[in-house]
Amino acid sequence: MFGEGPRLDLRAFVLCLIPAVPNVVHQITQTIALFYIGPGVYAIFTRSSVIMTALLALIFFPEERHILRQWQFQMGTLLGLLGAIGVFWFQPEANTGHVAIRGLLIAFIATTCWALYGVLVKRPSARLGSIRSFGLISFITSVLLFPLTCAFGNVATPVEVSWFVNLILAISAVTCITMAHVLYYVAIQEIGVALSQTLQLLCPLGAVALSAWIFGEHLTTAQLWSAAILLFGAFLAMRVKPVATTETAENL
Repeated sequence: MFGEGPRLDLRAFVLCLIPAVPNVVHQITQTIALFYIGPGVYAIFTRSSVIMTALLALIFFPEERHILRQWQFQMGTLLGLLGAIGVFWFQPEANTGHVAIRGLLIAFIATTCWALYGVLVKRPSARLGSIRSFGLISFITSVLLFPLTCAFGNVATPVEVSWFVNLILAISAVTCITMAHVLYYVAIQEIGVALSQTLQLLCPLGAVALSAWIFGEHLTTAQLWSAAILLFGAFLAMRVKPVATTETAENL
């Protein structure tokens, strides 16, 4: 936090604390969700956060509420939610009992918290900058997660596993978390909260490919159709946001 730029004060700390809370919930619930669904399926399911982020952005940014009246957004929202449910429900090993419903609920909470986090990081990012805001939010998130780890996890796990596992963890932390979040913050500053989610529709392609290669996960035909419906719905919903509105929101 040293060097040029806005000073860290109590208001800036609170602004970073607010998005850190849903980030903590997201980190926990997305991990639990992987006990019910594979990484590829979850990556597709969580793309519904594009629509949830847009809905939350409409709540926090009143000038964007006229989007709700556009048929593209309404149709895209409906298709996205139906596709998200289909991707989860049509798993080969899915049960129709309480376990499947519980997993769907956990994945939904994880996705909603990610969307809420994506909206709430807008103001601290604008105040402190992308790198500083990410550093402080990450620190607060780690502090909040540590007592939960002590209570429900095993803090000695890193020294109990091999060096190769820790290497993978370190590489993923730098590339998939640090770089990805900072670039995401920059995107929020440049094109707005909702539009910055659009390119993330490409994430499931890589996730499905890697999951099939590493874990042997394969999607059923019904899941593929549901994934196509979800991604098309998310893309359709994002098409209604004009550039002028984004520029106005960035000036708040």
